[in-house]
Amino acid sequence: MLKKYPTRRQFINYGKLSLLFFLNSCSNSLKKFKIGFQSSIYPKSFKDTLPAIWQKENINFSKLKLEKNKIKLTESDFILINDGWLDSINFASFQNINNLFLNDILDNRSRDFLKSFQEYQRDKLFPIGVVPYAVIIKNNKDLVYEASNSWDFLLEEKLKGKVIFPQSPRILISISKRISVKNSLNKLKEQAMLFEDKNSINWLINSHASVAIIPFSLCQKYMRVDSRLSMVFPNKGVPLMWNFLLTKSKINNKVLTDWIKSLEKRATVDELANQGWYLPFQNEYSQDKYNIKIENNNYGPSKNCWENSWSFSPLNNEEKLSLENLWN
Repeated sequence: MLKKYPTRRQFINYGKLSLLFFLNSCSNSLKKFKIGFQSSIYPKSFKDTLPAIWQKENINFSKLKLEKNKIKLTESDFILINDGWLDSINFASFQNINNLFLNDILDNRSRDFLKSFQEYQRDKLFPIGVVPYAVIIKNNKDLVYEASNSWDFLLEEKLKGKVIFPQSPRILISISKRISVKNSLNKLKEQAMLFEDKNSINWLINSHASVAIIPFSLCQKYMRVDSRLSMVFPNKGVPLMWNFLLTKSKINNKVLTDWIKSLEKRATVDELANQGWYLPFQNEYSQDKYNIKIENNNYGPSKNCWENSWSFSPLNNEEKLSLENLWN
């Protein structure tokens, strides 16, 4: 029986198809994933851990109405976002993420916080870092001891009009509840010079302000270069800012899981904690960073402070209305 061999034209066509298939396969394997986050609020040590092959997109979550931010959010495969902006995103746009990892990577602190979210949100949120707020005091060493023991120090007469608070009524209300003075919220408002987040450390350094309450990761680098500044973490606890990873990709991306696991390296854990970023993972070395027993320590909250610190659970409409009424 005669065998039919392909003609020269057919052979060339087969070669073209094979080449196209090969190029398409390469294109898919080399696809650059995009990760969106607000660059200014993340310490350099954390941003340096992001895989080099990912395309980084800077998204201002406080201005999502701007078209450029909307586009970046839509096109990003992964999102890094803190708990204060979760209300601004549509959870339906994201995939479950916790099934990509062994759930036992997370510590009890992060597991308990996740329980405060609804199930459809909880499965899409992976806690990637927790940042404590710090009290920064300028040119007043006498306040350090008092501030380390109680939030009551904020009501001192000499601080009137000289305190920079976070631009979050909820944070200020939460602090007022830890002050043992009647009508403490209104009295705190009287102490305010301004309410600011991103540029609060610059305002503190370049104005008559004496105190600022700032996320540790945003002020740590200034402590090394300005001897006028003292950092305090009150033993009664501090507000905590949580940061989450979300994904839109349905692919179990090995680069993503490898990145998460790489954060547990001892050198990485040390560098992140030194810049105010704590991993909510249960491995022993990460947990050691929460167990510092030295009080009034400029390198992070003490164990006592961590135990008394608080997170902000999601609010329902009734709770939001109640807080608005309390603030006003």
